[in-house]
Amino acid sequence: MAKTAIDKLDWIVNLLLTIFLDPLVQGINRILRGKVIIGILWFITGGLFGIGWIIDIITMLIHKKITFLA
Repeated sequence: MAKTAIDKLDWIVNLLLTIFLDPLVQGINRILRGKVIIGILWFITGGLFGIGWIIDIITMLIHKKITFLA
């Protein structure tokens, strides 16, 4: 799988983007990875009504790749 620009960001920058802009950043990230429907759903629901946002932050804090619905 090809690396996207979000994969190349420093961990702390990625964490900050996840905390403050998760629906936008992770929606784009999922679309770029070929998960178009999930990416659009992420935009529309604001990170799956906040649940996906919390899961993304927790996975970032434990230094794991975000894989929720990806």
